[in-house]
Amino acid sequence: MQGGKDYASKILWNDHIDADLYARFNVKRGLRNADGTGVLVGLTRIGDVHGYIMDEGEKVAVDGKLYYRGVDVEDLVAAAAAEGRYGFEEAVYLLMFGVLPNKEQLAEFCALIGNSRTLPPNFAEDSIMKAPSRDVMNKLGRSVLTLYSYDEDPENLSPENVLRQCLELIARFPTIVAYSYMAKKHYYDHESLIIHLPEPTCQSAESILSLIRPDQKYTRLEAEILDLALTLHAEHGGGNNSTFAVHLVSSADTDTYAAITAGINSLKGFKHGGANSRVMGMMEEIKQHVAHWDSEGEVADYLTKILLGEAYDGSGLIYGQGHAVYTKSDPRAVLLRDKAALLAAEKQLTDEFNLYRLIERLVPTVFKQIKGSDKEICTNVDFYSGFVYKMLDIPQELYTPLFAVSRVAGWCAHRMEEIITGGRIIRPAYKCVQTRSPYRPLAER
Repeated sequence: MQGGKDYASKILWNDHIDADLYARFNVKRGLRNADGTGVLVGLTRIGDVHGYIMDEGEKVAVDGKLYYRGVDVEDLVAAAAAEGRYGFEEAVYLLMFGVLPNKEQLAEFCALIGNSRTLPPNFAEDSIMKAPSRDVMNKLGRSVLTLYSYDEDPENLSPENVLRQCLELIARFPTIVAYSYMAKKHYYDHESLIIHLPEPTCQSAESILSLIRPDQKYTRLEAEILDLALTLHAEHGGGNNSTFAVHLVSSADTDTYAAITAGINSLKGFKHGGANSRVMGMMEEIKQHVAHWDSEGEVADYLTKILLGEAYDGSGLIYGQGHAVYTKSDPRAVLLRDKAALLAAEKQLTDEFNLYRLIERLVPTVFKQIKGSDKEICTNVDFYSGFVYKMLDIPQELYTPLFAVSRVAGWCAHRMEEIITGGRIIRPAYKCVQTRSPYRPLAER
């Protein structure tokens, strides 16, 4: 557009707000308190992220814990592993219904989800194949909105109807993501179009691997580690950006498809669901510039360059390190790391895995030396999730969509909670700091 730069300069000037005004009016930027803790804006029974304790007004670091409906996620994961079964569907049941299922209930629920994976008649052809997107998250969001048109009762906000919609979305997300990716590969990458029908007896992790692989083949270990990743990403409290977005939009009494799309659009952002892609880019650069991956000195030197803004993207951030809530450890990262070691051995990528472990060990020391801070720095789940997806031969454009396949369970649980107990539209305040000015007639300007 001619004159676009002039318009942009006006916007930059008009929309700038001095930083000291935030302190003057005691604004909690990003809904964060001065000590980095989140501003308490709601109550939930769904998920609890425990990363520190407050002792006489001071933040004390502790080992991280993640609870789904009061149940430790580590116990969920351990039980599924001990019994030789997948755990994601059990986690979804727990999040949605608030209790652990018995054997019969879990089998019935898995069958319900499996039988609901098929998309409505002609949906794939009309909505996905005829309107593909370069970005799978973009296509996922548009597809969810389009499902409104295939629902005979889309605006009914009764708990029973919203529950039906939520379970259908949880079941269909893997299929939508897989088909959106295949359409992208065909129409934008000019590859053959390969579409598989979802198998009703497959669990979510198995279904994903089957739908995105031309030969539909995968090993048990591959499915197990993807199932673990889905389980660990399913919920993370009501305050994370995408879940809060679902609460916010749901409080306005909009339909389920609009509310869940709000979560998708939030998760699409690089500051939220796209973080593991940044980790992978950083790791590729480290592998290229560090000659000896087992050398603590060489690796530490390059981490120092990254932290000083002299390497990678110049941001001064070591991606995959640190978390807004967790301090000593991120339990999701620990669980995924331990399982990743097994897959790395199977894929003959142990040397690369050991590089990840070395970086995890060195970062706190390097951070302290450069920043002069005693702040606890722990490795977060994004540091290992991208590596896991890489070992599974999952393309990078599916990293964030797979996050959505998992997190839709948490979004749906929180939507149900908002519908049932919210009651009021969420409406925080913004202080206007624009000076008043009189209106001047057009001829006098």
